[in-house]
Parts: sequence; structure tokens; C-alpha cells
Amino acid sequence: MKNISISRLEDSCYISNKRAEYVERKGIGHPDSLIDGIVDATSHALSKAYLEQCDAILHHNVDKGLIIGGASEAKFGSGKITKKIEVIITGRATETFDGKKIDVNGIAKDVALNYLKNNTRFLDVEKEVTFESKIARGSADLMHVFARGDGVPLANDTSFGIGFAPFSDTERLVLETERYLNGKEYKSRMPAVGEDIKVMGLREGDTIVLTIAIAFVAHLVKDLEDYNKQKEQVRKDVEKLARRVVAKEVIVHVNTADPLESDEVYLTKSGLSCEAGDDGSVGRGNRVNGLITPFRHMSLEAAAGKNPVNHIGKIYNFLATQMASSIVKEQPSILECDIAVLSQIGKRIDEPQNLNMELVVDKGVDFKNVESKSRYQAEKWLEDLNDFTIDISLGKYMAF
Repeated sequence: MKNISISRLEDSCYISNKRAEYVERKGIGHPDSLIDGIVDATSHALSKAYLEQCDAILHHNVDKGLIIGGASEAKFGSGKITKKIEVIITGRATETFDGKKIDVNGIAKDVALNYLKNNTRFLDVEKEVTFESKIARGSADLMHVFARGDGVPLANDTSFGIGFAPFSDTERLVLETERYLNGKEYKSRMPAVGEDIKVMGLREGDTIVLTIAIAFVAHLVKDLEDYNKQKEQVRKDVEKLARRVVAKEVIVHVNTADPLESDEVYLTKSGLSCEAGDDGSVGRGNRVNGLITPFRHMSLEAAAGKNPVNHIGKIYNFLATQMASSIVKEQPSILECDIAVLSQIGKRIDEPQNLNMELVVDKGVDFKNVESKSRYQAEKWLEDLNDFTIDISLGKYMAF
């Protein structure tokens, strides 16, 4: 029997019953998201290299990284980067195993270059970005814990993961808005909309206000009139999207920092704010569900780049999120499921010190039945945890 505690929450705790709600998403081109993506892709690449060369995923945590913003000049019709963007990756990883050498820093640099190529359109990666990897050998005691598991890995830390489901209307709308604006179809229609997009949602009662910041691509905007026209088109497009996603009143604002009747608007050469001094750091952006949700329980762990085998800061955040989602999917009477999972260093990852589940359910529902089914589902997830970590290592789940 796993150490699982389940309790029923009052309806007043239900996120949709709260008077106000804030939700944020930093888009794929935001510097915090870019560095999260780079280090997590590095973990995937290292896992693959370890499996190919050593038949096992070896100890690594490359969850420290930084994007140092460059400098640029952008005006209507043109733009150029005058100081290169810097990408620095660091952390710990196994470099030698059974006489075999793994070029962890070379892998990290290649991954960072290719990640930026694949996730930006107007950044000349070879000419406008520098890459530096300073990954060193791992801590001896943590490497020892990593290697000591007998079939089931042992937790590398006493830490916890947090997850909840389902998304509220505000959360769904914020997530869908960024994905829509950064989708291939929208970019083909509105190419001047850069990848660096941040969406902030405020719900007050039944009204949602979206404030969207977009780095427009300078060479695709002719003048101030064209800029304002394109910005207004984005606003209308998001309003149209919102009507499909939620049944609430939605008010949309785009680039509210733009001064009236001035050319000093949000223009960039590459569609990225990091070209002009905006820095990025691992763990400062979205949680593993893709959002920043201050009105919910949240973990401050930087999941991106951590190893998928025994690093609880990664595994349990994914586990809690996916477990909560599956529980509400299979039991429609559950209006909200909040899960926290706590590890104890050196103990099996499938036997957490505690798994706490809080449920908001429909009135009149037999809670004992709901509790029994939820406990069974949670235990099943823990039993299958090894398979789940393999999915994480293959990049099935995004860390941001």
C-alpha cells in the first residue's frame, strides 16, 4: 500500500469559484522558454547518447543555463543584431563510463545550435549567437545514489512535485492563445508576428482580459500605420479564437507599452527580445503544464534539463500533472484534482514519502467511491513509474 492521502475540498476552493485569477504563459521565443528548451533538449540528447554507448541513461543534471541578451537596431523595414546573443549551458554529467568517453559539452553545443535553428525563423544562429558549455563531472554522492537502485531508481533529493487538473477557462485560453499565435498556420498568414510572445490572463468574475506582448519582425513591417494595422489584426484574431475556446467575455490588448503616435514600438530583427538585452534563465518560466499559475499550488523546481531517471524535481512534477489529468478524465464527477508528491532522498522513486490528493467533486457524489477509484489510479501510476520515466527521457512531455 502506497502512502497516499486523499481529502475532499470545499466548493469555495474550486478555481472557477474564485473571484479573480491570474494566468501567464511565456511563449516559445521568450528567453526563459528558449533556455528551458535548450537544456531539456540537451538532457534528451545525453540520454540517447548514454543509451547508445553505455546501454543505460547515466547520471546528469544540466538544469543550469543562461541566455545573455545581445544588442540590436530595429526600425520599420529593417533590423540588425549589433552584439551577439550568448548561450551558456552548465550543470553536471557523466563524461566517462567503462572506458568510454562521452563528449557531453560537444553534444550540448550542437543541441543548443539546432534548437535555436528549429524554433526561430529570423535568427542567424551561426552569425548572431555564441555558445558555451561548461558541463562538469557530477557530484560523487549523487552519482552513487543514481547507480544504487536495484530495478527501481532511488530518489536523488528530498523534494516534491505538484500537479492539477483540469485547466480553468482562463488557463486553457492563455495556453491556446500562445500556441495559436506561434503556430505554423498563423505564422504563414502573419509572418511579422515574432516567436517571443507573452500572454497574461486576468479573470475577474466572468470576464477575462488578455494582455499580449509580441516582438514584431521589423523587416516585415513597413511603417507605423502598417504596424498598428497588424497589431489590430492580431487583437481581432485572438478575440475570434477566444470565442471558440471559452464562453466568457474576453477583452484583448496587444503591446500596451507602445507609445501613441510614435515609432518607438516593439520591433525586433529576429522576433526575439533576447536580441536586445532581455536575458533568460532556466526555471524562471512556465511550469511543466506550460503555464504560470499563482492562484494554484505550484512547484518552483526548474524541471528542464534534470535527468529523467531519478531527479524528483523533474519526475514528480510530470507525474503529478499527468496523474491529475488522467484522474479527472476517468472520473467526470471530479471538478478539480490537486496532487502533491514528496520524495525522500535515497528511497525508491515509486514509493514516495507521501502522495497527497485533494479533490473537489460534484454534490451528491459518493466520495468514498471517488476516493477508492482515485487511490487505485494513483497506485497504478506509481507502479508504472519506470515506463513513465522512459517517456520523459524520450521527450514525450514538454518541461515548459
